[in-house]
Amino acid sequence: RDHVFRNCELLIYVFDIESPELEKDLAHYEGCLEALEQNSPDARIFVLIHKMDTVEEANRDEVFQERKALIQSRTGDFPFRAFSTSIWDETLYKAWSMIVYSLIPNIKTLESHLDRFCAICNADEVVLFERATFLVISHATHRDNGDAHRYEKISNVCKQFKLACRSASAFQAMEVRNSRFTAYLDYFTTNTNIMVVTSPENICTATTQLNIRVARKHFEQLIKESSDQEEEETEEAASAPAQ
Repeated sequence: RDHVFRNCELLIYVFDIESPELEKDLAHYEGCLEALEQNSPDARIFVLIHKMDTVEEANRDEVFQERKALIQSRTGDFPFRAFSTSIWDETLYKAWSMIVYSLIPNIKTLESHLDRFCAICNADEVVLFERATFLVISHATHRDNGDAHRYEKISNVCKQFKLACRSASAFQAMEVRNSRFTAYLDYFTTNTNIMVVTSPENICTATTQLNIRVARKHFEQLIKESSDQEEEETEEAASAPAQ
């Protein structure tokens, strides 16, 4: 138990909204929190209240808020965030993206550099995806297309295209072009892919490719510096004498 819960950054706990043993579920949850209190008191708590599609849509928000309040009342002083999720819509993807987002060190610095890159490319939008899962890490939007669920749709398209490739490991880039936009997806840093969306009249794909190639080294260094800084801060906190 000490080994599992030592040096945890966060706990992700899934509650089944249909579970017939709510008190048992809560007792197990409180046991995990007790272990965190002893071994990782600064951990953050993310709770997924899952299978919400089984709740009547008219009552869904009310049921979620009630269950969230109940769980939060058992959470104590840990930083807490809850998500209503289902495998049948975009909610699960959105929840995982926000959890990954919370783990990125110096995210505001990354976002400002990404926004600058979007402006340099004269792009409508630039999106940074985690390479393995295609979860959204960060984005810069200079022209919103109005589709709130576009990142999940893009992720699904990319993953299906990757699976359709004869060798998935060889997947590197793809381009989608129509009369309204051009979307170019390419590998970016060691753990990310980048998508640049431009209006057809603004810029050609070759220019986008060049901008990505030039920016790649800069963002690799930026991410490395952020990671190194976080490691230093963690080591300093660990070596600090207990008060």
